[in-house]
Amino acid sequence: RSSTSSIAGILISLCTKMSAISASEKVDGFTRKSMRKAQKQRKSQGSSQYRTQSAPVELSPLPQLKDAPSTEQQELFTQKLQQCCMLFDFFDSVTDLKSKEIKRATLNELVDYVSTNRGVLVESTYPEITNMISTNIFRSLPPSDNPDFDPEEDEPTLEAAWPHIQLVYEFLLRFLENPDFQPSIAKRYIDQKFVLQLLELFDSEDPRERDFLKTILHRIYGKFLGLRAFIRKQINNIFLRFVYETEHFNGVAELLEILGSIINGFALPLKAEHKQFLMKVLIPLHTAKGLALFHAQLAYCVVQFLEKDPTLTEPVIRGLLKFWPKTCSQKEVMFLGEIEEILDVIEPTQFKKIQEPLFKQISRCVANPHFQELHPSTIVALVYNVLKTLMEMNCTLFDELTSSYKADRQREKKKEQERDELWKKLDELRRLFLMCFSSFAANT
Repeated sequence: RSSTSSIAGILISLCTKMSAISASEKVDGFTRKSMRKAQKQRKSQGSSQYRTQSAPVELSPLPQLKDAPSTEQQELFTQKLQQCCMLFDFFDSVTDLKSKEIKRATLNELVDYVSTNRGVLVESTYPEITNMISTNIFRSLPPSDNPDFDPEEDEPTLEAAWPHIQLVYEFLLRFLENPDFQPSIAKRYIDQKFVLQLLELFDSEDPRERDFLKTILHRIYGKFLGLRAFIRKQINNIFLRFVYETEHFNGVAELLEILGSIINGFALPLKAEHKQFLMKVLIPLHTAKGLALFHAQLAYCVVQFLEKDPTLTEPVIRGLLKFWPKTCSQKEVMFLGEIEEILDVIEPTQFKKIQEPLFKQISRCVANPHFQELHPSTIVALVYNVLKTLMEMNCTLFDELTSSYKADRQREKKKEQERDELWKKLDELRRLFLMCFSSFAANT
């Protein structure tokens, strides 16, 4: 009974402390943010790359490839690839230093070997190469240290194993760019599963990794015709999950940059699936909270579509008007900038279809006092560019509109003068009335 009561006392004490902490966190948001910041400072690097192995293995340096006889180089190349499949814990900065350095030097040597030599990519090396690459780079990404991570303000968590992973990415890039590279052989190993795992890595917080992935995926798209539709479909799925489910994915900008090049190479007339991707995926991407992180790449993709097929202009602009931000003036500036880019490539026949709803929206922006206060220079620049575009489209119409505008302004000024004069007369009558009323009151 005494032991039961003591356990109950401990539980009550713990609950009291936990409720006190949670209450303070609810009241003091600054405290909660400071705690997260302190935790972030203690751990600025993260990695899930290290996987526990049965027993630590110490690497031994192998002979240099350049010093080996030509008859033995292929076997030595394979041995070095297998040696580089060993993974190390980079959180522990004091263990396996010798083995880590041996692997780093070996990876450097492999990069140089594939870059400068011909005839090294024989068929038997393809499975060894892809196995080494897969072992090193494919991993489950760790959850963010900061659950409220803001890419615009917070520093990203860098990959702790980057000294090795960077060289593996470099090797993969040189492998794909080697003149002897044969997609017909490589497609057995660089398949849909490989590409899917590669796309998942785009969610890495480390911008260095995403930059390598962008270049590598672009090379794969160019060399493997059979994977192109699959890559586009998977990027489509990533964007749909981002917009409608998670609202978080670190590699949106990089994937859009790849898409910009892909769209540029689309054959005409555009396929229905490409038009659907524009309207069902790219346009809804404008609703994302973190639009500022990838808007430049997104706008470029949209303009690429319109240059390919001008008839898409009306549905695109109506789509932008549908998702136009109502309370965020910074987002409005981005939308207006994109409209400006579209006006640079728009055809007069298409412009007539959207001019009324477009200028109504622009007028609402200009009339918004909060927007005027924050972005006066933006308004002036945009209005100037719109007027310039109109003048280039139809000089005669522009002159007519200018004359009409001036005449309207003169009429408005005349009305204002007449109104002012009327108020002055009314004011004089008011004074006379007051004087007469005061005199009458004094006499009575």
